[in-house]
Amino acid sequence: MARFDEKKLQSDNLVDKLVSINRVSKTVKGKALEVQAAVQKATKAAKARMIRVPLKEGRTLHHDSAAKYGASKLIVRSAVPGTGIIAGGALRAVFECLGVQDVVVKSQGSNNPNNMIRAAFLAFEKMNSPKTVAARRGKTVAEIIAGRDGKKLEEATEAK
Repeated sequence: MARFDEKKLQSDNLVDKLVSINRVSKTVKGKALEVQAAVQKATKAAKARMIRVPLKEGRTLHHDSAAKYGASKLIVRSAVPGTGIIAGGALRAVFECLGVQDVVVKSQGSNNPNNMIRAAFLAFEKMNSPKTVAARRGKTVAEIIAGRDGKKLEEATEAK
């Protein structure tokens, strides 16, 4: 059963979305509490495993990335303004929560929502912002951006 519930968490100002619930149950009195406890436990585990995803211009990703988890393969690509979120199901919910406005995702293999989300997080972990790349290489952000766009550094500094 796949469901999308959205609510704001008061304490951390985070968006909490329930992507899917996989359960098998026998109809017995008192079982509803088990679902609530499982959701709370999963939310607590998700908060502990949060990562920071750098965004370009606050709307898309800095570069393309690919990842695989189990039988699910994803190719996550940055997109031009106005593209929107081209992703289905569970991945759309992830990108909406991140605040990404323009992205294209191609999924191959299994479409299991749990594996697709884990593959997306593996792709996010591979992503770097120009700021982190510049710090790692001992260069300035302008040098990194100029190299990425195929321009010479002189052209990049003259444009400013």
